[in-house]
Amino acid sequence: MLDREEKPKLVVILGPTAVGKSKLAIEIAKRIGGDIVSADSLQVYRYLDIGTAKPTREERQQVPHHLIDIVNPDEEFNAGLYRRYARELIKELHRNSRKVIVVGGTYLYVRVLLCGIVEGISADSNIREHLRSLKSRYGPSYVYSMLKSIDPESASRIHPNDYVRIERALEVYYLTGRRMSELQREHGFRESEYHVLKIGLFENKEGLKDKINRRVERMLKEGFVEEVRMLRDMGFNRELKPMQSIGYKQINRYLDGEITLEEAVELIKRDTRRFAKRQMTWLRRDGDIEWYSLSRDLDRIVDRVYGFFSH
Repeated sequence: MLDREEKPKLVVILGPTAVGKSKLAIEIAKRIGGDIVSADSLQVYRYLDIGTAKPTREERQQVPHHLIDIVNPDEEFNAGLYRRYARELIKELHRNSRKVIVVGGTYLYVRVLLCGIVEGISADSNIREHLRSLKSRYGPSYVYSMLKSIDPESASRIHPNDYVRIERALEVYYLTGRRMSELQREHGFRESEYHVLKIGLFENKEGLKDKINRRVERMLKEGFVEEVRMLRDMGFNRELKPMQSIGYKQINRYLDGEITLEEAVELIKRDTRRFAKRQMTWLRRDGDIEWYSLSRDLDRIVDRVYGFFSH
């Protein structure tokens, strides 16, 4: 086992959507020198730029960014692939004596990077076929209700529309007789291969609501509707996983004449607020996060990070 002083050091920046994680990471990287590694499940996709709030071309020229724009929207990508890519990248960066700042837009990706994944439980086509037949016959809500009765803790962390994760949690239970939440909890106690400083950004409810609203309005001004239209013209249809994410889903509905643009914008704001609330619920369970306010504590955060990398 690696001694704490021998482990590669990582700073991980966490917080709800729109709170300012990328802004902070760029400021830290510019002040102390460092590379930013994205842990965002949507920024991995090419062409999804405005709706995923990717750093601008100028920002990427100022500071090296990694694990952005690595697959097309119709290619499969998941937490296991992210872990593989990120671990190899971080090894290379540390070999070159680079300071690594991970920006955690997707908490699952951060956990998988730091703690690993529940390994060794393979897929079972018979179980999946059975679950999918139930889904076809009774609807996805029926399969979700099965998970709620078997593993309410996992169900509380999975959106009712995220069928892939619902299916996987049930599959694990039927294969092992154990709940996914139990296995993940046990796995979470494994020691990380990294020496980690977790910085969390918080914002009061009204402040975050205002930031979310302003971000959505800015996305529209920057051409978000045109971006979604371009993706459709390229052949990336609305059924693809990234095109079902917040923002893209609503604009697709607008382009198909199901709702007005005004309705789409209000739905994006509402769903983003709800997502931010869920993010904070997950993050508050992590007792290792040091919480700061970006507007008040910028210099304190930079000093804390500088000290972490210096010792």
